[in-house]
Amino acid sequence: MDLQVDTDELDRLSRALRRSLSSLTDAGRALSRARADQLGTGELDTACDAFQERWAYGAERLRDRIASIHDGVRLSHQGYTQVNAAVAASFRAVAPHE
Repeated sequence: MDLQVDTDELDRLSRALRRSLSSLTDAGRALSRARADQLGTGELDTACDAFQERWAYGAERLRDRIASIHDGVRLSHQGYTQVNAAVAASFRAVAPHE
């Protein structure tokens, strides 16, 4: 069995997940500042209020899931990096000295 892990890709994925968390937070802040009563008719205002409530709930759940995935990817990256360093050190320890 051949297992290869690209730790650079894990690091890039971790950074992308962190950026997506930040984007979700920024979008939520912007949406919370929009006042439905400034948009137009009462029907539109009601629809916007309902959307904001659903958005806030869904965005929070999505942030929780992304944060969990980010933590797992970050820990995997750290673990593989440590294993790679230990394997390299063991090879250096037994390599013939020139």
